[in-house]
Amino acid sequence: MGSLQNQKLENGSTGTIKPLDPEEFRRQGHMVIDFLADYYKNVEKYPVRSQVEPGYLAKRMPDSAPYDPEPIEQILSDVQKDIVPGITHWQSPNYYAYFPSSGSIAGFMGEMLSTGFNVVGFNWMSSPAATELESIVMDWLGKMLKLPSEFLFSGGGGGVLQGTTCEAILCTVVAARDQMLKKIGRENINKLVVYGSDQTHSALQKAAQIAGINPNNFRAVATTKADAFGLRADAFRATVESDLKSGLVPLFLCATIGTTSSTAVDPLGPLCDVAEEYGIWVHVDAAYAGSACICPEYRHFLDGVEKAHSFSFNAHKWFLTTLDCCCLWVKDPGALVKALSTYPEYLRNKASETKQVVDYKDWQITLSRRFRSLKLWIVLRSYGVANLRKFLRSHIKMAKNFEGLIGMDKRFEVVVPRNFATVCFRISPAEFAGNHQVVSSEDAANNLNAKLLETINESGKIYMTHAVVGGVYVMRFAVGASLTENRHVILAWKVVQEHANALLTSS
Repeated sequence: MGSLQNQKLENGSTGTIKPLDPEEFRRQGHMVIDFLADYYKNVEKYPVRSQVEPGYLAKRMPDSAPYDPEPIEQILSDVQKDIVPGITHWQSPNYYAYFPSSGSIAGFMGEMLSTGFNVVGFNWMSSPAATELESIVMDWLGKMLKLPSEFLFSGGGGGVLQGTTCEAILCTVVAARDQMLKKIGRENINKLVVYGSDQTHSALQKAAQIAGINPNNFRAVATTKADAFGLRADAFRATVESDLKSGLVPLFLCATIGTTSSTAVDPLGPLCDVAEEYGIWVHVDAAYAGSACICPEYRHFLDGVEKAHSFSFNAHKWFLTTLDCCCLWVKDPGALVKALSTYPEYLRNKASETKQVVDYKDWQITLSRRFRSLKLWIVLRSYGVANLRKFLRSHIKMAKNFEGLIGMDKRFEVVVPRNFATVCFRISPAEFAGNHQVVSSEDAANNLNAKLLETINESGKIYMTHAVVGGVYVMRFAVGASLTENRHVILAWKVVQEHANALLTSS
């Protein structure tokens, strides 16, 4: 029986297929759930980073799609045989790369319901529940983060679920751009300047490019190790004043809580004070670290957010909610709507025209949008604030433990302060002191750490990624996978030591 129950009639013609036959859906759905349950049961056994070579899949696949239907049993068998080897297992307990993309039963069930309903919720009329649940959930989450009331619907602001931080930053850059151009004239777009630090995510530069900001007017202000790679307010001010003297117009600052390279934290209060003087829109990007800020002991990292214009974090990183789910709040929803709205005749309806509802199509780049709030709502209800905090704290504790293990081996050092659950470390240049190589000990340390990381990842036992901060190559150990336990962290350190021993001996 084919997956779509393609039935032949007596005259040889094909009958009507039933792509949503309830009983066939039930049968195949159980099979897929069983497949995934077995996957999670065994995911620890797979090499964490995929071991395939580029182009591997084309060698396993036929040249064209099948003419006749194939059974789900065969398809799932091929998933196991051909697809799983090409997956880097982000949900493995031995995954410590980039930032986490944590999953959960609640997140999966919410995703299933969202996909099952398959609504296209561009405006209130297209599915009232999708819009209203999103507004409610965003206020819930804003209160969990203790965001100022001005960011909540109940306080005149509001929240929206974007796909990713890239989209959230782009929407806010466009809103800020249009506000400013209304004052100075659209012909002056080439005078607008966008600011971040040299640690700010590349999403800011991409957003500026898409929004039409002159590439020469993108500023990545230098940071230093002395400031733990946070953006200093006086360095920001000096850059702004220099631009003003050149006849440019400062527009937008992206401040980061938990940078990608080292989880550095920009000081929001002082930066917002400078921005306020010059009429600059401040967006706070807490894509990774925002999750931890629901814990009272980490909320201080958001001090000063009350002076910002917008704030975002990714629930799909470290908050048990599947990709994609970026939470964006703005104090002035009207700025988004003015920059992003269109009103074609085919979307006109009484509810929208009475201004009694939110039409989220006007808060984002695309028209179509998924029912993302359903999975976030189910996560919040299934675990509650208490268990979400417990989950986050457990990862931070594991990262502290890993940091402690590093401290016990004098060959290694932690390069930057650990703020959350990511540890940046390396073999110390002291290991190269007194050598007679032409390169400096720092260069030698960078090269050796890069080689060490690659051999570790090639083993498939654990997976980490790297960053370069202040010219120093560091290995990033980001704890956050839902299945990770302290025993996995201890195993990871043993793997690091084993490979370091072999590499240092051969060197």
